[in-house]
Amino acid sequence: MMAHYHRWRQNSTVRLCLFIVGILLIITAPLVGVIPGPGGLVVFALGLALVLQNSRWAKKRYVAFKRRWPKHGEWTDWGLRRESYKRRTELAKQQEDGG
Repeated sequence: MMAHYHRWRQNSTVRLCLFIVGILLIITAPLVGVIPGPGGLVVFALGLALVLQNSRWAKKRYVAFKRRWPKHGEWTDWGLRRESYKRRTELAKQQEDGG
């Protein structure tokens, strides 16, 4: 099932549609934010995840953002459950234990 999902996501039309949905979610996040609860934050995070997964331009901007503000980039990596975040935290734990 997962292979079918990854194959489906390789289609450029599907990626463009997911990118547009992500942009729309980011734009609507402030509107949802006025509703009590963390709804706006969740909507923004989902939109950001879709945009980062489906746009090279956004990924490049994200990398530049992480280099400039590493602490904020760490929070984003944690929220997106990125593999690079998992590797860095494991390396940090190993260095603490070994050092």
